Amino acid sequence: MKTLRRAWGILRHAALYGLLVIYLSPFFFVLINSFKTRREIISNPFGLPPAWSLSNFITAFQRMGFISAFWNSLVITVCSVIGIAVFSSMTAYLFVRTDWKINKLMFFGMVAAMLIPFQAIMIPLVRIYGNFNLLNTPWSLIYMYLGFGSSFAVFLYHGFIKSIPKELEEAALIDGCSRLQVFFKVVFPLLKSTTLSLIILNVLWIWNDFLLPSLVLISANNRTLPLTTFYFHGTYSSDYGLLMASLMLTILPVIIFYGLLQKHIIKGVMEGAIKA
Repeated sequence: MKTLRRAWGILRHAALYGLLVIYLSPFFFVLINSFKTRREIISNPFGLPPAWSLSNFITAFQRMGFISAFWNSLVITVCSVIGIAVFSSMTAYLFVRTDWKINKLMFFGMVAAMLIPFQAIMIPLVRIYGNFNLLNTPWSLIYMYLGFGSSFAVFLYHGFIKSIPKELEEAALIDGCSRLQVFFKVVFPLLKSTTLSLIILNVLWIWNDFLLPSLVLISANNRTLPLTTFYFHGTYSSDYGLLMASLMLTILPVIIFYGLLQKHIIKGVMEGAIKA
């Protein structure tokens, strides 16, 4: 039995490492070819580059306007994530701690809204915003992200706030805190794990989103990083090395974000799932 268990463990680990290689192979393919010229890619796409030169990265960085696109993505992502976390937590707190009859109706309405696919409402949404001249601005995009991301966030916060004892809030009220101070000084710090989980999920969603920014942001100055990469590929579609370098520049911020917060990501997702 011990021999069979050991053999099964070896096979299981071998299968997991094999899947890891399969998942990472496209990334390494792009990374290796980003250091090559077009001729080197065509002649040997799977081999290592003869010389590790950063010329493709420098050229792509300059031509795609990386700094401007990165800044647009950063502002939109940060503002959207902060807005979703703050307003959704306050909404969930209101639903849990007040006895208004309309609360249940509004909460179930927000949960039901998660079932509606974005593709079903994107054309009417763009038409309405276009009629009011609200397109081609990052603030309209942030407002849309706030609307689309709040339902799921309220759902998660709602389940967690239920587990917080009311005695903590009552003690703070006795000490002289207002209801708003009770929320931000007592309740919101206890929502750390759920907030971290939502921040991670929303950062990855908003940063990598292409469809909604492509409908809202029209001018080149307002484009996010995925949009800029898309139009850059259309302009330099024949220079494969330059395209690979632009892809690496696009995914590099996400890799750095995950690398710095890897432990918090795993811990936050696990704790948030258990509490919710």
